[in-house]
Amino acid sequence: MDPPTPETPPPPPPATPPEPPPAPSDGGSQSASPNRGIMIVLSYLWLLALIPLLTEKEDEEIQWHAKHGIVLMLAGFVLLLALSFLSTIPVVGCIAALLMMFAGLAIAVVHIVAIVKGLNGDKLIIPGVSQYVEKF
Repeated sequence: MDPPTPETPPPPPPATPPEPPPAPSDGGSQSASPNRGIMIVLSYLWLLALIPLLTEKEDEEIQWHAKHGIVLMLAGFVLLLALSFLSTIPVVGCIAALLMMFAGLAIAVVHIVAIVKGLNGDKLIIPGVSQYVEKF
């Protein structure tokens, strides 16, 4: 009988270079801003939305969020103004004042949700309000 021979391990597979990162799918004409996250957050902080609107003119996504933030700010202002007017009416005043408190909280929550969706690459579409972004 022949003595057992040690088996030689197979050679390692050839090293493959890492795959390059995928190219952006934005058409190539538009460049993504390095401050994208900060600008989207500023877009939904009421009057601070003017900063990305005026500084990031080449990024269409940031422009949309800035315009949307301004439209949301104006819609919230109109809602609170209407409720404050209704709160001066004697019978309806208590209900309107209570609704004004909840409306302020709801407006803040909508802005926070819009920020989170914007940072994740989505858009918060609110029927009856978001349609004015394209008209802006």
